Amino acid sequence: MSNSSTAPAALKRLYSVAAVRDAARRILPRPVFDFADGGAEDERTLHRNEAAFNDVALLPRPLNGAATRDLSLDLFGARLSMPLGIAPTGLAGLFWPDGERAAARAAAAAGTFYCASHGSVCTLEDIAQTGAGPRWMQVFVYTDRGFTRDMVERARAAGYGALVLTIDNQLLGNRERDISNGFSIPPRFGVAGTLAAATKAAWLLRMRTRLPKLTFGNYLRPGETATVGALAGRMAGLLDPGLSWADVDWLRTVWSGPLLLKGILHPGEAAEAVARGIDGVIVSNHGGRQLDGAAASLDALPAVAASVAGRIPVLVDGGIRRGSDVVKALALGASCCLIGRPQLWGLAVAGEDGVRHVLDLYRKEIDRVMGLMGARSLGELGPDCLSSVQAKRLPHD
Repeated sequence: MSNSSTAPAALKRLYSVAAVRDAARRILPRPVFDFADGGAEDERTLHRNEAAFNDVALLPRPLNGAATRDLSLDLFGARLSMPLGIAPTGLAGLFWPDGERAAARAAAAAGTFYCASHGSVCTLEDIAQTGAGPRWMQVFVYTDRGFTRDMVERARAAGYGALVLTIDNQLLGNRERDISNGFSIPPRFGVAGTLAAATKAAWLLRMRTRLPKLTFGNYLRPGETATVGALAGRMAGLLDPGLSWADVDWLRTVWSGPLLLKGILHPGEAAEAVARGIDGVIVSNHGGRQLDGAAASLDALPAVAASVAGRIPVLVDGGIRRGSDVVKALALGASCCLIGRPQLWGLAVAGEDGVRHVLDLYRKEIDRVMGLMGARSLGELGPDCLSSVQAKRLPHD
């Protein structure tokens, strides 16, 4: 059940994802907004993620007769209503109380999947108790393999349908907006920041009882009352810069369900994932929050898709702000797309209703673009839907 305080009429005025972002910026204190919005260092990769879609032009065939369009697909045993789901985003509960649970319910209502972050405020069990599905769980392979195994066992017991191993976060990216803002968990704004936060009355009011208790729920041990700072230090200490294929193979032995690797950009790594029995790859640069200067996800997608050659699903995230972006990604070889920041902006504006609104914007845009393209189903989206310039850039067998 929704707990939004924003009237549906107000949401309807937010006619695009960009408009939702602008609304979130008005609502959130700057350090909180920048925590979601920012990237690493000069943010070149963050900006290239979005700009890459501008370099791809669609080539419609309006006379195909696409009076009705089918946006659905099968993915890892679930039937999805559209080729878009929610990526793992840490600390969603900073944007709306019980933010992860709200977003999971919104995804389920939209008929798509929700991937819980390892760094969520709600525990993975709390999210599972919503009954929302399909739901996936993000995991890392830590220096403490016993802790990794425990996380996997908890996900299995809570009924998560897939694991997403993030491979590009074994060293923390240098996120300079957070440094400049003095961002911390729970937020400490300083004098200037406190004055700025005081103008964000709606956010402060709904978060007033939550901020002092904000924590990383999945890292609290039974009966523990560790501070969030202590938990953040524990998390950082568990990261393993020596992560290798041997660790991926080990994780495969302790989880028999669908296993995806998130953070793939190199086609050789994608081909190796297939050879080692991985069930799916997510082309991703962590939203530009890790290695600044890394390839944009869309730029890396065609070569990854060619190396996989249809043997496993290829998903992609990063910079997807329009339904046309989803259509372009599918034409370049993706099976499905994920969004991170847009659902956080939706949460900040109206909680569960805000996330539903964001997903509905994408659904309507995907449907409209497919209709204008003359595409009746997702299977009709391929290289021939792109201009000759883009088609020539695609890898060939």
